[in-house]
Amino acid sequence: MAKFNKKKSGGVPPISTASLPDIIFMLLFFFMTVTQTKDGEIKVANDIPTANQVQKLDKKDPVIYVYAGEPLPMYQEKFGKNAKIQINDVFVDVEQVGTPILKYKEGLQERYKEAFITSLKIDKHTKMGIIGDLKEQLRDINALKINYITKEGKPSLLND
Repeated sequence: MAKFNKKKSGGVPPISTASLPDIIFMLLFFFMTVTQTKDGEIKVANDIPTANQVQKLDKKDPVIYVYAGEPLPMYQEKFGKNAKIQINDVFVDVEQVGTPILKYKEGLQERYKEAFITSLKIDKHTKMGIIGDLKEQLRDINALKINYITKEGKPSLLND
């Protein structure tokens, strides 16, 4: 009579590395398309206020960011301690706010020109006078869609 030998399990077969380069390139292209680089460096203090009614913006609309606040310590020697306005890595005077915003608006496609939003990220210790002047300049150049960036939470008192 014939004797049957049981096959000994040889363990787990080795993983094929033939498709490894394809997987690596797929991951590379995925991260290249998904990641976003920051537009620039924020040069002003940015302790933003809190608000209890907060909404997120729709990412479809083009946004230009305007920062206002006291310059960071490394820039105070050159620009002073008074509140400054920053657009696209550059400090601008209140009267000059319209130029970079209009330049940004000109670069947009026609369908987005009326939908673009000016997003204000203003330090909570910034005086209201500079904010009022900034809003007046935005009104003069017809940038009427304004968004204030805040943190969600209970609004704090004035002297916090």
